[in-house]
Amino acid sequence: MADTRSRQTDPGRAATAPLRLSILGASGSIGTSTLDLVARNPDRFDISALTANTNAEALAAAAIRVGADHAVVADEGAYESLKGALAGTGISCAAGASAIAEAAVRPVDMLVAAIVGAAGLAPTLAAVRQGTTIALANKECLVCAGDLFMSAVRASGATILPVDSEHNAVFQVFEQGNIEQIECLTLTASGGPFRTYTLDEMRVATPEAALKHPNWSMGARISIDSATMMNKGFEIIEAHHLFPLRQDQLEVLVHPQSVVHGMVQYSDGSVLAQLGAPDMRTPISHCLAWPRRMHTPAQRLDLAALATLTFETPDPVRFPALRLARAAMTSGTAASAALNAADEVMVKAFLERKLGFLGIAETIERVLERMTASGDLNEARSIVDVMAVDAAARRVSLEELSRIAH
Repeated sequence: MADTRSRQTDPGRAATAPLRLSILGASGSIGTSTLDLVARNPDRFDISALTANTNAEALAAAAIRVGADHAVVADEGAYESLKGALAGTGISCAAGASAIAEAAVRPVDMLVAAIVGAAGLAPTLAAVRQGTTIALANKECLVCAGDLFMSAVRASGATILPVDSEHNAVFQVFEQGNIEQIECLTLTASGGPFRTYTLDEMRVATPEAALKHPNWSMGARISIDSATMMNKGFEIIEAHHLFPLRQDQLEVLVHPQSVVHGMVQYSDGSVLAQLGAPDMRTPISHCLAWPRRMHTPAQRLDLAALATLTFETPDPVRFPALRLARAAMTSGTAASAALNAADEVMVKAFLERKLGFLGIAETIERVLERMTASGDLNEARSIVDVMAVDAAARRVSLEELSRIAH
C-alpha cells in the first residue's frame, strides 16, 4: 500500500481550507457520485478541472454547477459544443488526449481518477509522478500496469486512496502497524445476477439479464464483469498491488446482500470488517474527507431489518474468470494487461450478441493461451510495453471472434 502518513500528520489543513480537487471522468458513475458530494458540500471543495469523454453538455453543466475552473472533453469533435455551453461563464475549456493529460497535472490536493478503461492510465500516472494524492477508481492502472504504477507511487511519494468499495473497505480496517499479524483479507462479491443460475441457464443468458445487477447501479462493462465475476478477479489483482500481502492471502467470498464489503483477519482470530449500504458515495466520501469523515446521504444500515447476512464460496466451474485472473496475477503485468484487453473485447461482443455469455471467459482463456505460446506475454517493463500487449491481445481477441463467427 502507498505510504499514507503524509496527510495524516497534517489533519488540520483539510479542516481549515477547501480541498482543491480535479475529477477525471466526471460524467461516469463515479464522477457523477463525486460531483453529488461536492454539490452537497460546496464549502469543502474548490474544483480545478473536470474531464469527460464525449458528453460535452453534461460536462459543461457539471462544471457550471460546481464552479470548476477548467473543463476538458476527450473527443475533439465535441469541443465546439463544450465551448458554446461554457461561453460567458469564465470557465476555460479544451479537448483531446493531450488536454486530458494537462488537466491531470494541474496543481491540486487530490485527483479523482475515474476515467474508464486504458485511457485513464496515462493521465493518472502523470499525476502520480507529481506526487499527487489520488482517489483511484480506474482499475486499469493496477490491473494493466500495477508494478509500474506502484513503482511510480513509491518514487514520487504519492498517496493512493482506493475508491472501489471493496478495496476502500479493506483500507479502512487494514492495520498498517500490524501487517505481520494479518492472515488474510477478503473481498466480497454479490455473485451478480447469475449467482444461482445453472450452466445451462447461463449459456443462454441475454445481455439484458446480465446487465440487471441485483444491488449496484453501474456502467455496462462493469455490470457484465460482475455477472462473470471477472470484476472480482480484477479486484484481486488490484488488492495484490495495493496491500503488501502474499497472493495466497487474498480471498473472495460471495455475499449476496452487499453489506459487508471487505474483511481483514488477524492472527488473534479477530476479523475486522467494513459494512455499509451499497452506495458508492460512501467509499468516495471516505477518500474525499480522509483522514476524517464527512456526511453522505447514503442509506443507513438497519441490521435488524436485514436480519440475515449470508456468505458462500465462489463456484469455480460456473465462474472461471476468477481462476483466469489469479493465473494472470501470478504470471505478471503482461498477462494481466492481456486479460483486461481480451475481456473488454469479449464483453463488447457479448453486448452486441456476437458471443454467448459463457463464451466470454472461454474465449479469453484461448486468447491468453495463444499469447503465452507465441511469447507475447513476456514481462512488460514500461507503459509502451503494456500498450503493445494491450494491442496484441485485442488483435488476437478479434481473430478468435472471427473464428467463432465462421
